[in-house]
Amino acid sequence: MADEIKNNLQNEEAENEIEESAEEAVEAVEEASEDIEDITEDAADNDDDEEDDDEGEDESSESAKKESKLVDDILEIVESTLLTVFVIVMIFTYLLHPVVVDGSSMNDTLFDGNRIFMTTVYTGPHYGDILVIDNNKSYLLDENNKIVERDISASHLKECLIKRVVAEPGQTLMIDPDKEQVIVDGKVLDEPYIKDTVIDAGDAFNFPITIPEGYYFVMGDNRRGSSDSRVSDIGLIKKDQIYGKAVLRYSPIKDFKFLLF
Repeated sequence: MADEIKNNLQNEEAENEIEESAEEAVEAVEEASEDIEDITEDAADNDDDEEDDDEGEDESSESAKKESKLVDDILEIVESTLLTVFVIVMIFTYLLHPVVVDGSSMNDTLFDGNRIFMTTVYTGPHYGDILVIDNNKSYLLDENNKIVERDISASHLKECLIKRVVAEPGQTLMIDPDKEQVIVDGKVLDEPYIKDTVIDAGDAFNFPITIPEGYYFVMGDNRRGSSDSRVSDIGLIKKDQIYGKAVLRYSPIKDFKFLLF
């Protein structure tokens, strides 16, 4: 009986141990499950963090690209603007110079108050070119067709003239008031630019004359209202008296016109 009771007690203890072991095993499994879940969650969180980091890096990269493109665009605009300004400055420093027309001697081509550009870079000048001239000296011809410089300090004529080339060096010029003709090298000039055909031969020369090398004969388009090479206070124009060649009328804007013959 005692042995039976002892055996029963041993069985109960064994069962209790088994139950305890089972419970411990269950707890271990549960803990392991929880650990796995934690690991899984951590992994997921890490993935999310990595995705966020990737997205952040992508956004940062895209933003940097946009900023870089903006800077490049600004630099390109600045460079283009500076280049344009430089070109304009060079043009107006070395090529084009503004001049205001004073008087009516070039009517109906140019009028009083018109604004024009002249250039100091040109070939010639040649027949038909409109010149801006420094009227600081007068050159006439003696009986041997030699140049004579005349003192014009007492002259009341304008110091700056705008006239058209009628005859070039080496050409023979004849002005016939009776026929109202200007004849160069035996040919009557076709002058569609003049205001009228009334021509005065002036007091400077006895025509015909041959223009010496380095000199030019100039006249205004308004033949009745122009003091030009026909007048002894102006006479022939020496090449070094020429400021430049008129190329463009820019004001008034409605009369914008290139002055190329």
